[in-house]
Amino acid sequence: MATVDPNAREKVRALVREVLKSVPAETEVSAVTEHVIVNSLRKKNDRTWDRDESSKSLITEDDLRGLEPGSRLRVSGQAKFTPLARDIVADKGLMLITKESRNIGLKITSIAIGADHGGFPLKEQLKAYLGGLGVQVRDFGTNSTDAVDYPDFAHPVAKAVAGRQVDAGILVDGAGIGSAMAANKVPGVRAAACYSPALAKNSREHNGANVLSLGSSQNSFDEVKAIVDAFLTTEISEDRHKNRVGKIDSIDREYRK
Repeated sequence: MATVDPNAREKVRALVREVLKSVPAETEVSAVTEHVIVNSLRKKNDRTWDRDESSKSLITEDDLRGLEPGSRLRVSGQAKFTPLARDIVADKGLMLITKESRNIGLKITSIAIGADHGGFPLKEQLKAYLGGLGVQVRDFGTNSTDAVDYPDFAHPVAKAVAGRQVDAGILVDGAGIGSAMAANKVPGVRAAACYSPALAKNSREHNGANVLSLGSSQNSFDEVKAIVDAFLTTEISEDRHKNRVGKIDSIDREYRK
């Protein structure tokens, strides 16, 4: 029987250790790769929709372009679809997810809205936003970007507010000033052009404004939403402010005689 060198086993072990030292460690690389994959999957799985069109009051075929069959589309509860858009929804089996209304402590629940051609795109965005808040909206036009005159739309909105057909009004033109001037010619209307949430809150709390006038070229849509939120959630409450508004109404009545 052959004699086994007592040092042979130890030599083999030493050789194996040397070989293992020359192999690059993969533990750290694997950990990083796994982290990236997990986060990517989590981000995709956490989404409840594939495309968000909830700021639009009218969904067209262009809004659905590029969606895969079975995709999830988030829309406003007040949104309408063009006939072709409805066909695409049916053909592709798109899942419509309605945006839930937010309760932000509304003091105003019905709005008359109007705009000239410059304010038309913002008006359409606002209609969808207000619908998402649960506010009832009466749209007095305009209905396109074709050139029109802002007094023609400020006037009917102001009349609806003065006649208490709605709680308040919102007007949109390029600067927001002309529409406010026109609306204020209607007895009982107190229109305020506001470019910040602070002004919108002040116009309601101190001056009892019942029409908000916005400039389409003055603020981003996110800023406009904050302005509208402030207007909708504030009301006049203190007697000293009510007394001052009463004096405004007295001047109004004096020149109506």
